[in-house]
Amino acid sequence: MSASVLYDAPGPKARIRNRVYSVIGTLAVLGLIAFIVVRLNEKGQFAPEMWDIFNYAGIRNDIVDGLLTTLQVFVVAAVLSLVLGVVLAVGRLSEHKAVRWLATGFIELFRAIPLLITIYALWVLFLTYKNDLGFTGDGTEFWALVVGLTVYNGSVQAEVLRAGINSVPKGQREAAYALGMRKTQVMMTVLIPQGVRAMLPTIISQLVVTLKDTSLGYVITYAELLYQIQQIAGNTVVNDDNPYVPLIIVGGAIYVALCMALSALATWIERRGRRAKSGIAVAPAEQPVAAGDALDVVDHSEIAGPAGTATKN
Repeated sequence: MSASVLYDAPGPKARIRNRVYSVIGTLAVLGLIAFIVVRLNEKGQFAPEMWDIFNYAGIRNDIVDGLLTTLQVFVVAAVLSLVLGVVLAVGRLSEHKAVRWLATGFIELFRAIPLLITIYALWVLFLTYKNDLGFTGDGTEFWALVVGLTVYNGSVQAEVLRAGINSVPKGQREAAYALGMRKTQVMMTVLIPQGVRAMLPTIISQLVVTLKDTSLGYVITYAELLYQIQQIAGNTVVNDDNPYVPLIIVGGAIYVALCMALSALATWIERRGRRAKSGIAVAPAEQPVAAGDALDVVDHSEIAGPAGTATKN
């Protein structure tokens, strides 16, 4: 029987008790799900008429528009958050105290503030100065959501990149300085590439969080996927009821599919990085030299001497 660092390994009675608790918990969860499904079915949420709404081109187009808007916000926020993350990570690792304190304060501030509050505050700010900033149409909601996602996820990505950079062995940094590289060259060509490669799965995982957080645009009435689903469900009546459950199921399936695609991308990139050939190429092996031939080579080199002149014994 092996013991863990945190707790002792369970004995026979404890294992049986844990199995019983697991079975009881699983049955309770399944019973709760069954109860919810039965109640929703009694209210007609699973009736065929509720699902016929997806045969209408207008509803499909609204869902597609919401999906494209969500992807647009995600792409812009993902790129800006990665750029901001690199800048903040480099600033936090700077040897200048002012730069390091400024980057640290920015990171800690926006990691501590709930993202929803940040987005809402930016939305109010942009609405107040809408004419001065030149926003038109839904530009106010778009940039409030993008900037909010950027500052929050950029702060998180900065900590991820900092951890990756600190994981690079110190000998590589010292070797780069020994070759005469400047601090910027060492950071950009030696530390950041290896830090990104080491933390790539975590970076992609945070991008999945960024994708899911785009749904917070619903609060500021931005027409992303969740807001479009709510609008369709609220404006559509089937059998004297609104089809919230079918639309929530379809919307949830879309979000799950997008997140799984990003996770699959992370797995593929990680495997490709492991198979990638890197480092200094190995020179091809020469033919082995016999011991007698090696002595002859040494004798000839001593006779020839440097610059091809004969040497005295």
